[in-house]
Amino acid sequence: MSEHFDDKPLQTFRAVSPGMERLLNKPFKVLDHGFIRVVDYMGDDAAVVQAARVSYGRGTKQTSQDRGLINYLMRHFHTTPFEMAEIKIHVKLPIFVARQWIRHRTASVNEYSARYSVLDREFYIPSRDAIAAQSTNNRQGRAEILSEAEARTVLDILRSDAERNYDHYLDLLNTDEHGSPIDASRSGLSRELARINLSLNYYTQWYWKTNLHNFMNFLRLRADKHAQYEIRAYADILMNVLEQWVPLTHAAFREHRLDGVQLSATALAVVRRMIGGEKVTEASSGLTKREWDDLVSVLESKP
Repeated sequence: MSEHFDDKPLQTFRAVSPGMERLLNKPFKVLDHGFIRVVDYMGDDAAVVQAARVSYGRGTKQTSQDRGLINYLMRHFHTTPFEMAEIKIHVKLPIFVARQWIRHRTASVNEYSARYSVLDREFYIPSRDAIAAQSTNNRQGRAEILSEAEARTVLDILRSDAERNYDHYLDLLNTDEHGSPIDASRSGLSRELARINLSLNYYTQWYWKTNLHNFMNFLRLRADKHAQYEIRAYADILMNVLEQWVPLTHAAFREHRLDGVQLSATALAVVRRMIGGEKVTEASSGLTKREWDDLVSVLESKP
């Protein structure tokens, strides 16, 4: 494949993923003001295979052999070959989503700094169907959707608070949204102090670079149905990026991680007893109530 700089073709000898080439520098909208944009990448499925075989070639000649090896690596948790490929993305996201995202500490991150620049008047307001009550059995989750009147009240509060806080932010800075002074007779507060008045739904941006192994660890947690909706919206886009970048790895990841389950030794013993014809109950299983409920949920869930 050739790239063009100053209209002169430049031959590349690096591994190229055709799907990823189509995604480069193309922003994908997320939530109301956010986006994901792939900035760069290194490696592809063949790089994983090559690393596993510790060879200098392009790996096997047949895709089926590559697929089998990648599935073997994924199934047996041989993770280092997946660390040989990397991705760098540009993300615009609400601050509260960023705080969840940064919990994945196996990446290099460079974030937009409100100490040096003035933040835009952009804040996340949930859609009507995302306004839900607190779950009574999951401290991190949502329950039923609020009524129309309740939801309207919540949305009005979120929007008015965000607008008010941003107006106060500009007033503290003594600047308008275009950077011009509001009152030439006074000095504005420093940007590093003025920003503390803003709420968690304001947008920030960062460059996030990680290897393929840790990228999949992120997706395993954040593309899961139990993840918070807002970060899952970003993970859903990144799942498509994974599929375009490394389709064989993506398929193995779905098979053995995202759509698969891992059982404890006791839970596995319970399943074996069930297969053997024994009627196992919660009381006789040896599992805690939560473990039993999780196992039943897995066994009874439909594709």
